[in-house]
Amino acid sequence: MNLPNKLTLLRVILVPFYVFFMLTDIVPFSPVIALAIFVAASATDALDGHIARSRNLVTTFGKFLDPLADKVLVVSALMCMVERGVIGSVPVIIIVAREFMVSGLRLVTANEGVVVAAGIWGKLKTAFTMVAQVVIMLGMCFSFEGRAAETAAVVYQILIWTATALTVISGAVYLKGYWKYIDSSK
Repeated sequence: MNLPNKLTLLRVILVPFYVFFMLTDIVPFSPVIALAIFVAASATDALDGHIARSRNLVTTFGKFLDPLADKVLVVSALMCMVERGVIGSVPVIIIVAREFMVSGLRLVTANEGVVVAAGIWGKLKTAFTMVAQVVIMLGMCFSFEGRAAETAAVVYQILIWTATALTVISGAVYLKGYWKYIDSSK
């Protein structure tokens, strides 16, 4: 297994630790620890892709595992934020539905010998969603009150709904690009 794939696996391995610290109140500074874990896991996403491309280590396994690892990390973080009452469930449902759709699309195209690699819209969606989650988690590390709490809540909503819009756009781009593999009339 090459280094980029090991970094991708590390991202998956970090998820349970992130979830624990995100949802626990018994460990001092747990939101800060969760944020640090999330940032480290997110950094492996940029790093594994850069190393794979620059050293010509792109593999079919990596093309499969990298987007899956992204989904596990991002969806876990979103679910924790819903659990903590920081964001609503509707944008998360939309995001998760898109993730299932793209994963299903990858399964269908795999039967045809086609690997659906992450496109620019998918990468943009993932990067923005991760940045939005970092900003939201950073806010969770502080105890805002009054007007500051209201402002933070509005910022969180803008971030999560922007991520949701990018998610829908990227899903539509994938569907359009690979429609011939799912169009039953052909």
